[in-house]
Amino acid sequence: MALAGVGSANLEDILAVDEVLSRLAELDRRQAKIAELRYFCELSVEETAEALGISPRSVKSDRVVARLWLRAELAGAEGERT
Repeated sequence: MALAGVGSANLEDILAVDEVLSRLAELDRRQAKIAELRYFCELSVEETAEALGISPRSVKSDRVVARLWLRAELAGAEGERT
């Protein structure tokens, strides 16, 4: 499953993403919020930075870490379902 927005995602995929985002929020709330704003609200880096009151550079670096973590978690969840 790709993290490219929710337009073509099925309910099972959306629930999986919601679950891993909740787990990420327990570890790092800001990274989870950045992922939500970037992927679901489709905000730009600058818009996300403004919404959270942080620098665009912080958004970019947190997004990289969050994206890697989310991909790893989703890949693990995908393996459990098959």
